[in-house]
Amino acid sequence: MTRPLDQLDLQLLQALQLDGRAPFSRIAAALGVSDQTVARRFRRLHTKVGLRVLGMADESRLGRSNWFVRLQCTPDMAERLADALARRPDTSYVALISGGSEVVCAMKPRSHTVRDELLLGRLPRTQRVIGFSAHCLLHRFYGGRLGWLQKVNALTTEQEAALRPPPVEAAPGTVTIDDTDEELLAALFRDGRAGLAELQTACGQSEEVVRRRLDRLRDSGVLYFAVQYSPEHLGHEVGALLWLTVAPSALAEVGNALAEHAEVEFAAAATGRVNIIAAVRCRGTEELYAYLNDKIGALDGIRTVETALILRQIKQLALAPGAVPD
Repeated sequence: MTRPLDQLDLQLLQALQLDGRAPFSRIAAALGVSDQTVARRFRRLHTKVGLRVLGMADESRLGRSNWFVRLQCTPDMAERLADALARRPDTSYVALISGGSEVVCAMKPRSHTVRDELLLGRLPRTQRVIGFSAHCLLHRFYGGRLGWLQKVNALTTEQEAALRPPPVEAAPGTVTIDDTDEELLAALFRDGRAGLAELQTACGQSEEVVRRRLDRLRDSGVLYFAVQYSPEHLGHEVGALLWLTVAPSALAEVGNALAEHAEVEFAAAATGRVNIIAAVRCRGTEELYAYLNDKIGALDGIRTVETALILRQIKQLALAPGAVPD
């Protein structure tokens, strides 16, 4: 069994989930340790648990849709298909479930043309794929800028207040971005803590332009920061996906209740007969059983629940390791 992280490790992870670009000096002041201690812990967690801070684009703010795809295939095909999907830049999550014969994938197609080519053409006709379903995510109850690390309760109320950035008050409607913004988002996806000089090189713009665009992307709600890590090191070694069929009148109530559950790291309303998709993380199978029995079972309006253990994550947000700051 992997060794759990200590309290300072958890505090640092939660601090980065609150503000992925918070200077180490501000994190150190809130946690009551030195800047050097925070930097040293960051580097150690990068090595030990794969810690990365990633700049993420909220596709809904750009007028783009998010999809969750399930592919049932022959066992000899599952890993090859998962690896191929993980290499695509428009996938953010790929995993093997259901005894290794099913692949699940979260996708963010950049255009309707790409979406239709993939969902209506290539994936359904892939060799040895025997089942296929695609669900458009309609509303996120939890996930995205709300990360599971915000539920670990490692920080005090005062520490959270010192670390939490100002709330995003984005204007309604979609946001238009240009090629320079796309280059900036791509650089931040590789390393959400990249310095202005590095971002300047990636975008070919002045430091002032980069700073201004970075602020605009954050203030408009397009850009947020996510923390990637291996949850097994937090003692939660069992992950599962839940497909819930919920009465339409109870959809919001059930979704909002799921968002409050400590076990839930993602929950969204989706198209299809299954109208809520959720991902949960537990310490073991007995805890997962207790969660399904005690919390899911207590929610009114749920008609059916399908549960599948996550056997292996092929891609979690990104593939390539990011740079570790000095």
